[in-house]
Amino acid sequence: MGTDGGVALFESAAKIHPRLAHGRYAKLRVAAMSALLGFYYVTPWISIGGTPLVWLDLPHRHFHVFGLELVPQDLYLLSWLLLLAALTLFLFTSLAGRLWCGYACPQTVWTEAFLWIEHLIEGDRHARIKLDRAPWSANKIARKSAKHAAWAASGLLTGLTFVAYFVPAHELFPAALHGELTGWPLFWGLFYGFATWGNAGFLREQVCKYMCPYARFQSAMFDRDTLIISYDAQRGEPRKSAAKKLAKAGDCVDCSMCVQVCPAGIDIRKGLQYECIACAACIDACNGVMDSVHKPRGLIRYTTLRSEKSEKFRLLRGRTIGYGAVWLVVACALGVAIFLRTPLEFDVIRDRHSLYRELADETVENVYTVKLANQDRREHDFLLSARLPDGRALALDPSRVHLDAGEQRAVTLSARAPEEDLPHVSKAEFAIVADDAPRLARERTASFLSGD
Repeated sequence: MGTDGGVALFESAAKIHPRLAHGRYAKLRVAAMSALLGFYYVTPWISIGGTPLVWLDLPHRHFHVFGLELVPQDLYLLSWLLLLAALTLFLFTSLAGRLWCGYACPQTVWTEAFLWIEHLIEGDRHARIKLDRAPWSANKIARKSAKHAAWAASGLLTGLTFVAYFVPAHELFPAALHGELTGWPLFWGLFYGFATWGNAGFLREQVCKYMCPYARFQSAMFDRDTLIISYDAQRGEPRKSAAKKLAKAGDCVDCSMCVQVCPAGIDIRKGLQYECIACAACIDACNGVMDSVHKPRGLIRYTTLRSEKSEKFRLLRGRTIGYGAVWLVVACALGVAIFLRTPLEFDVIRDRHSLYRELADETVENVYTVKLANQDRREHDFLLSARLPDGRALALDPSRVHLDAGEQRAVTLSARAPEEDLPHVSKAEFAIVADDAPRLARERTASFLSGD
């Protein structure tokens, strides 16, 4: 730790030992954590027709996502999806503040899971504080070792599950259990397992405070109608601790339960702070205390700045209307792009090494390179055809191509037309269609040259 004249310039962050909260919002957080972790861990094991529900097959450059089979040429869909996700976050934040952080953020979800493991092995807040302050003993070593073993197992399962989105789970996990996992799957499984262990076990709120940019720019999306967590100072102050000096005390009994349950270690009674992730643990704790002292609930509650001043809440306002309109446009555009997407790539490139050839049968021949990619799940026989602007058909060789599922191929194509009455340059329309699937059809334009 650096010093200057005996004064510490840096101070390590104090370890936070959050107490487990009990109440309505705690149950919602547990339900959200269970649903999200269940989705994450179970999805790689679900298959449709023998293909994993989500499988990013990087070696073969095929991406299977909820029944869609995408290829690198479809990455524009990913751009639309990322834009939609950003707009969703903006819209949700303008309406509900940081509920994403408190209930659905991966950092929050895995931290909640690790805290539950810690609580199960080491006990609640006071037991954990006492254990940390106690000298090393057999009991302390056993509990700490058991906790870290459970964290490491959870982290390793998380890392391997992440890799299972790239390597089929029915191949990955048996190899891992038999110690046969090597190469990149082993590296990334250990890397993400270690990252989970470090972020959820040690860094915790430090990730939200110093590493996540969301807390820094969220205020740009807040307004007076955005949902926040607030302490009712008018009702709660002065606190009971000051009652001896005052004639009348507020409802706050100054028990500090709201601080003890906060995973970020803040005191919500000091006002809204950027560290607050809107998890509502303080609301549950305060409501429990209010019930025990027979006071109305809501001393700490979800509210808005406008509601605090007894003004009418506005759901529809310029910010939400703007975000909502743009979100709707992007969502519709993405839906249309997916609906109209054809799992067939077809490109026609004229051979630039030769202009054309005049054959003995008084026809003109042009040569093309046709690039094909069957992105469908089944093999198909495709019919190739081409026409000139005046409607005359070109004789193609080959006129039929067979492609297996996922196969890509470049084919040399010969196109011929009678030499009579041909312009020097024509725009020929090339088309391809699958015999058994008319939806698999594409058209391309390429130049057709002759000597006239």
